[in-house]
Parts: sequence; C-alpha cells; structure tokens
Amino acid sequence: MRKYSESHEWVDLDGEIATIGISNHAQTLLGDIAFIELPAIAMAFEQGDPIGVIESVKSASDFYAPVGGTVLAINEVIASQPTDLNGHAESTWLLKLQLKNKKDLNRLMTDEKYKKSVQTV
Repeated sequence: MRKYSESHEWVDLDGEIATIGISNHAQTLLGDIAFIELPAIAMAFEQGDPIGVIESVKSASDFYAPVGGTVLAINEVIASQPTDLNGHAESTWLLKLQLKNKKDLNRLMTDEKYKKSVQTV
C-alpha cells in the first residue's frame, strides 16, 4: 500500500525495501522538471531528512526521506533523464532504501488522506 508524506513524497514497501518517489501534485507544483540530484548508494537517512534536489524551470526544491533507511539503489534513468518525471511522477521511482524502522510508516498518510490534503491546498 502506498503512503505519502506531507512534503509530497510517496513510498511503497516490499518487505524491508522502501521504493520512493514524488507525487504528481509535487511535480505539478514544481513545473517542468529539468534536473534531479539523487543521493549516493549506501548513504543513510532519517525520516524527514533532505535526500536530494529537484530543479524545474520555476525553482529548485529539496525532497525528503518519507522513511528512514540506507540507499540501496537509485533510478539511473531518471538521474540522466529527469524530464521523464514530467507527467509520470506517481509511476516513476527515484530511489530504494533498506527500511530502518517500520514505525516511520505510521507518520505517513494513506492515498485517500493524501488526496484530500492536496485538494484543500
């Protein structure tokens, strides 16, 4: 089940592996994405830590770890072709983390709750 952070990152959990991306809403707010900086493999993060930077034609913005963990993989295609995120953010993963603590998931929103939260923005 996909969960969302208040800062518009999503996470899908498969066992102890957390696959992370940004929401379509985040991509819409940013505008056309032109550059992305992803973390290095083996870097460790706590929930809420900045883990990378996304630059668009409008602005640059950090994105954050929705859960804590250690980077296992990054999406090399997106790293070299960040424009592929435009219009496809929900179906495009950015990185995979070895989950540190499943309790981090309790602080995230369900799909339904997230959609309601962005409708009020």
